[in-house]
Amino acid sequence: MTMTAGPDAQRASPEQLSVLDPLGALSPNRLRELADVTVIERATRGSDPLAAHKGIGQSVFLLGGEILLMYEGGGTLVVVGAMGDGRHPLNRGGAKIGRSKAISDVELLTVEDEALDILMTFDQVAAGDVASGSGSAMAEAVRSDARLVSGIFSLANLRHGVFARLPAARIECMFARFERISAQRGDVVIREGEEGDYYYVIEAGRCQVERMVGGVTVALAELKSGDAFGEEALASEARRNATVTMTTDGRLLRLGKQDFREILGEPLLQRVSYAEGLERVQRGAAWLDVRFPSEYRYDRLPGALNVPLNEVRNSFSVLEPAREYIVYCQSGRRSSAAAFLLAQHGFKACLLEGGLWAAGRGH
Repeated sequence: MTMTAGPDAQRASPEQLSVLDPLGALSPNRLRELADVTVIERATRGSDPLAAHKGIGQSVFLLGGEILLMYEGGGTLVVVGAMGDGRHPLNRGGAKIGRSKAISDVELLTVEDEALDILMTFDQVAAGDVASGSGSAMAEAVRSDARLVSGIFSLANLRHGVFARLPAARIECMFARFERISAQRGDVVIREGEEGDYYYVIEAGRCQVERMVGGVTVALAELKSGDAFGEEALASEARRNATVTMTTDGRLLRLGKQDFREILGEPLLQRVSYAEGLERVQRGAAWLDVRFPSEYRYDRLPGALNVPLNEVRNSFSVLEPAREYIVYCQSGRRSSAAAFLLAQHGFKACLLEGGLWAAGRGH
């Protein structure tokens, strides 16, 4: 019997998840998010409902019906849905299950172990921080604010974005170093041309991103609660390339430049030498030149794609998510910002250490 999770698969409700262990320990916001990635399956009486779930990294819960578990070392156990042993994953006990048999028609709930572990880690760290009395602003927001859960701290971002490579040991440190500030409508949070000082997450409110082009102010984007900004200048040590202004009253969470580089920046920046970059390109990776087109035409690496740093955000829909990109510029400064942006959005990106100058290609 094969069970699949297609786009029309039935999802669980947060209420159904809340009575299961350890799912019920998650915050209400996380339960709502987890409900979107769980699948409800049904199996008929007499079938082996767990056969399709062996060795595929899923936890399986029994929501309804009765099932007989037969263990490899001997012994059996009858489990009733959502009661007693039925509140725990059927396939995560100490004894290894050889076969299972549905005593009645059954209803199962499956969830990816990786997704569950990621949410548990972030949620438990946040809960522990709040309960300890230290109560950092970021931990409190992650635990209670649905906008952050659906935004910068969404499961998708925790799996593939800016926090995906953050070591678990650094999560509490990161929470502690964020500070909360109030902002009023019309406040300029960052100004084009200034040095970067903070990385920002919008807890509440909206911002507009603008840039001067040919002496004219051009609106680039509107940011909302849960979005982040300000990382480019910090990752590249360059000046701000846009102005961000509050369009409503709101609250911001910010992380200082040194803390950003120590906690977030460096873990995302994977550096490779020119020789290693060549080897990776031969295995299918692509050079990504983030300089201006005039520089690219002059001394690009063979086969390189050109996406100037200021266009990287607009390139996410056309770059190949499954492909590795080795990002370079002249010195490594612009490419470090581009590599961070790509890694933040789930792309596999490496930074050419020292840029073309270090590789002996620049002028």
